[in-house]
Amino acid sequence: MKEDFLHYVWRFKKFDTSNLETFNKEKIIILHSGQYLQQAGPDFFNAQIIIVNQKWAGNVEIHLKSSDWYVHHHERDEAYENVILHVVWEHDAEIFRENNIEIPVLELKHYVSKTTLDAYQSLMSFKSWIFCEKQLKEINDFTLENWKERLYLERLERKSLPIQDLFEMLNKDWEAVLFCLLAKNFGLNANGESFLKIATSIPFNIIRKESAEVENIEALLFGSGGLLDIEKEDNYYKDLKFRYFYLLHKYQIEKVPVAPIQFFKHRPDNFPTIRLSQFANLYFNQHNLFSKLMNVRKTKELYELFNVSVSSYWQSHYQFDKESPKKRKQLSKSFIDLIIINTIIPIRFAYYKSQNKEVYEGLIELSNEIAPEKNAVIEKFSSFGIKSENAFSTQALLQLKNEYCSKGKCLECAIGIELLKK
Repeated sequence: MKEDFLHYVWRFKKFDTSNLETFNKEKIIILHSGQYLQQAGPDFFNAQIIIVNQKWAGNVEIHLKSSDWYVHHHERDEAYENVILHVVWEHDAEIFRENNIEIPVLELKHYVSKTTLDAYQSLMSFKSWIFCEKQLKEINDFTLENWKERLYLERLERKSLPIQDLFEMLNKDWEAVLFCLLAKNFGLNANGESFLKIATSIPFNIIRKESAEVENIEALLFGSGGLLDIEKEDNYYKDLKFRYFYLLHKYQIEKVPVAPIQFFKHRPDNFPTIRLSQFANLYFNQHNLFSKLMNVRKTKELYELFNVSVSSYWQSHYQFDKESPKKRKQLSKSFIDLIIINTIIPIRFAYYKSQNKEVYEGLIELSNEIAPEKNAVIEKFSSFGIKSENAFSTQALLQLKNEYCSKGKCLECAIGIELLKK
């Protein structure tokens, strides 16, 4: 048994409340269970209970055993001085306030029905992937869709945290923040952190000044990523290297160490050389990109903004010194979808949040227009009856799996709570 089960039982009063007594046989009446805030301090705030005709208002703390109070060192924390009831599964030790007055204890195991316990054990029993996999089909659409919306916004909140950090680090320049986030996502999983390091090492005002020549942007990106460190006979390579060192001297840029950029296991069209050239061409073709993205309402407009390919040299190369059949190497629709999901929607969310604006519906509508992602998690949910028709659904399900299923937070999940009710 886990403590969150007791939180669920107390929160939704899933126990017999008709003849409650403390461990010391004092009659209890629950007027209000309290607020379940899931913050530091007691589990439930501002509860109201009557013990032997005396009304109490304060906090409720919940543990599996009474002695957990001392295990968690609550006796040293002033935040627990206002606890009016200690709710436990098993009472094994008396607990006292600082003034030596004993805190009343409610031992729940005498009041929870076998049916509720069996439902909990069934939900939490071992499964091949997640606890409720065989029961997912029982969830009604109303519960699922409302929970998905909450999950989607939670995921955006989580994604907005590093964006806020970047915003502070980059002198509150949203255009610079976008540049760094786009760089990270152009690098995909293998090179994302390296690309982000490249972007943060180049002051964005330099990108603004040099955006009239795509070769200068490529020189800065390739040079900062260590791709111009080895001598080669290739003329384009020599030109980029010359430009890079000229720009280093011109702007007094200090080169920052970057983790080696990976080519291994990438399809040629995903080679970092190709992605960096596409990224450079984006900023060559689109100035004030952040301002433009803030005004876009439809995915069609986004596809037009990101309608970029590589420089002429990279149309016939994947690596320096190695010529290949000519190909335009334009950003694909599926790649732009990833950029929309992982960069554009999160940065718009973070920006609107910083402006104290609530435009969640617009972001959800945008994600509804994007094709669903394809990965192992989404395929598993599909196999258990939860289908995804768009990116809104897949992002919500990824949040569900990562933050609830994988962490066993079934009793904080609308699906888990609904199944227990049944």
